Amino acid sequence: MDGTRRGVICDWGGVLTPPLPVGIRAWLHADRIDVEHYHEVMRPYFDGSVEGENLVHALERGEIDTCVFERELAALLRCTHGGPVVAEGLINRMFCEFDPVHDMYEALREARTAGAVTALLSNSWGNCYPREHFDTTFDAVVISGEVGMRKPEHRIYLHTCERIGLRPEDCVFIDDLEHNVRTAEELGMTGILHTDVDTTRLELERFLAPDGDGAPPVPGERAA
Repeated sequence: MDGTRRGVICDWGGVLTPPLPVGIRAWLHADRIDVEHYHEVMRPYFDGSVEGENLVHALERGEIDTCVFERELAALLRCTHGGPVVAEGLINRMFCEFDPVHDMYEALREARTAGAVTALLSNSWGNCYPREHFDTTFDAVVISGEVGMRKPEHRIYLHTCERIGLRPEDCVFIDDLEHNVRTAEELGMTGILHTDVDTTRLELERFLAPDGDGAPPVPGERAA
């Protein structure tokens, strides 16, 4: 690595876990929730077209209690057996299949051992995290609900850079959602859109290469 110290900022769900749709689908089937109706209900919250308060954004910023969100969401959903969706413990059930992707954790630990500063940046739904893996992987942990900010707001990216003492230009940002990566790039970071561990590891190695300049990959070579 050259004289510029590098930072690696990484998302959690969908990067350090299996893909988000896989975990969510497992929960929907386990709770016997109507899958198509779930997507219909949730789509406006994710595309920004919902009228009134966006409960998802409020939850991610920690502005509403998890129990309140669970009750609100359960009331919107419907079960395939015709009964009500159980609100209590809904978030824990939703995230119970988000197992650690150990190869991705190892890639980040390798980067840290090589001298990079590492940080987790995650939008939380009030869910529990496998923090037992964090101490050996990250120099800083930024959880949206704990800091009152969420991706893709610029301020949470800048806050994370401040936490690790680096400029955005000296950091790479890894996320499985394109709009989150795009915001990081607008701030000067190198973006890696995560699709699989092997591809992300190669792009991360290129960013951290001793003879590299940390520049974004050549257009056409970057992971889609």
